[in-house]
Amino acid sequence: MATLLYRLGRTAFRHRARFLAGWLLLLALTAGGLIAAGPHLDSEATIPGAESQRGIDVLEHALPAATGVTAQLVFAAPPGATVDDPVHRARIGAAVREASAAPQVAEATDPFETGAVSADRRTALAQVLYPIKRDVLDDSSVTALEDIAAEARAGGLRAEVGGSVYSTAGMHAGIGEGLGVAVAVAVLVLTFGSLLAAGLTLLTAITGLAIGLLGVLLASNVATVSSTAPSLALMIGLAVGIDYALFVGSRHRAQLATGMAAEESAARAAATAGTAVVFAGLTVVIALAGLAVVGIPFLTVMGLAAALTVLMAVAAAITLLPALLGLAGERLRPAPGSRAAARPGGTGGGGLRWARLVTRRPLVTIPVVLLALAAMALPALRLDLAMPDNGTADPASTQRKAYDLISDAFGPGSNGRLLVLVRARDGDPVRAATAVAAGLHLPGVVSVGDPEPGTDGRTAVLGLVPAQGPRSEATRRLVRDIRSRTPGLGAAAGAEVLVTGSTPAAIDVSDRLKGSLPPFTALVVGLSLLLLLLVFRSVVVPVKAAAGFLLSAGAAFGAVVAVFQDGLLAGLFGVATTGPVFSFMPIVVIAVLFGLAMDYQVFLVSRIREEYVRTGLPRDAVLTGARHSGRVITAAALIMLSVFAGFVTTDDLTLKPIALGLAAGILADAFLVRMTLVPAVLALAGKGAWWLPSWLDRLLPRLDVEGAAVRPREPRTEEAEEPVAP
Repeated sequence: MATLLYRLGRTAFRHRARFLAGWLLLLALTAGGLIAAGPHLDSEATIPGAESQRGIDVLEHALPAATGVTAQLVFAAPPGATVDDPVHRARIGAAVREASAAPQVAEATDPFETGAVSADRRTALAQVLYPIKRDVLDDSSVTALEDIAAEARAGGLRAEVGGSVYSTAGMHAGIGEGLGVAVAVAVLVLTFGSLLAAGLTLLTAITGLAIGLLGVLLASNVATVSSTAPSLALMIGLAVGIDYALFVGSRHRAQLATGMAAEESAARAAATAGTAVVFAGLTVVIALAGLAVVGIPFLTVMGLAAALTVLMAVAAAITLLPALLGLAGERLRPAPGSRAAARPGGTGGGGLRWARLVTRRPLVTIPVVLLALAAMALPALRLDLAMPDNGTADPASTQRKAYDLISDAFGPGSNGRLLVLVRARDGDPVRAATAVAAGLHLPGVVSVGDPEPGTDGRTAVLGLVPAQGPRSEATRRLVRDIRSRTPGLGAAAGAEVLVTGSTPAAIDVSDRLKGSLPPFTALVVGLSLLLLLLVFRSVVVPVKAAAGFLLSAGAAFGAVVAVFQDGLLAGLFGVATTGPVFSFMPIVVIAVLFGLAMDYQVFLVSRIREEYVRTGLPRDAVLTGARHSGRVITAAALIMLSVFAGFVTTDDLTLKPIALGLAAGILADAFLVRMTLVPAVLALAGKGAWWLPSWLDRLLPRLDVEGAAVRPREPRTEEAEEPVAP
């Protein structure tokens, strides 16, 4: 691997014009393709094999109107009045007629004709039906409804718009994300001590990210890509892109400071740091692609989209950056007497002092770190998962106001209606549905509507209103209780009965994810053990790395629970509503954090192992490895932390908890686990940290992550021979 990357780096340096032209061509092709075809993002999440999904599939043929996107126009009379007042009733009627004629609307129901008026006669609810999916609904159509509501408000009514027309925010970049990038740039400049070096690093990262994102959006024309997938890909691709370029660029600048020729330095940086980048990047890609094992296409696409941007980040770091280094030439060499020249690559100083501190008394350091991580992870024991809905939106938004009005006037369960689909084997489906409905009056059920026949002559649908809201545990139990009764009810009525709709679908997604989390975590941890065993040829190092990753993941979940469920610092992070966390958060955070944790593990421990193999002195190897990699790893962690923290400010409720979890996880993993716990454990274990049974040593293939194959053969300098003083 190191030899191949050495040749690739040298070739890119020598033929920089060709490599730069190739990257520009790839960028132009993806951009041109997207301009010609445009993106086609889809917010719909399917759950193959789930009962709710089977019901939705049947409804799409038997009763298409039940599966289209819907909106709600909620009207509330002013204090002391009712919606039955002639003036208010006339305004509501006019608003419903306007809604019926609005773009893409199939039907708008009159609340006075359908009986959708509250018991106190102060609130009326009109349903607006669209015969289409959310991904083909124009934003202007939603705006038209909001304008109708605004007219009703001008006439003295309180009017709001809700319903499934409001979905996730999708990809966007705002002030917070921009500030995160600004912090990353500042860290790069401080790390390199050079605007040019920082600029080349950022240019490499942005080029790879741009091509990856354009590729994801272009792929939406031939595959179903969710609106959240590009956002996740943007966040992860930006963070790893900057970090990977930083690792290669810092090694190059450090070697230039020792007097190495620019071409040789670029080639050797690609062979050493580049090999670690390839390994670290592949672990991220494998973890993200592993999301496919959950069996939810929405999640699979999110993982694959992010994996594509990571692949482009790796490719840019080992090909585009060496070409840019060739373009810069000698201008990147630190000036004699400068800080960068005195401490090549920004090494030494704080990293060495910290390593000495934490390894001086490892039996004290290790318990202290473990207690700190346990305290951070403690709130994770209360983790509650659910899919977001309008009840989690900003309280100032019209969809949240509509949600609250409906809950107050009609009960919280009116926002989480269940659909019970009855598919008769023979005979009248309405009669079968009526028989099934008689057995659905359970505790927690407010009402069961009359059967609505489908167009196929075999299907009828019952609308069921639960007592509690869609994200409550009571509603989850009710769905399970109903499903436990439906086989018997269906057999008695001669029909198949399926409980479906948006609320059961959200429950099915959460249940599927909860069930997949333990095996997926075991897969990720097992993969880390195998890969690190191959790389470091040690038993202790992989076990310690896997345990550290689990501790970091626990800390990440604890931070999310503290903010999103308990409300700790909720205002600071812009969390308007506390409650269950987005169901996809744990599994996505585990996948991404695993790969990023392995980044730091590889870049730190590979330098330690390199020194141990050379000197045979375990404690000196730990200190020297920290001296050479501590500052760069700290910079990389700060960059990732700033990027993820920037995305915490997004309004996308699917991305916000993921960003916070990753930021907290990086903070715990880089500074508590890799920079503190790892040196302490390795110092305590001594030579035992690098023990490997001889039979296993013979079986394992040898991976040259440290670049030994391209290491210079000339005699070592006196500085290189000098061990680090304790």
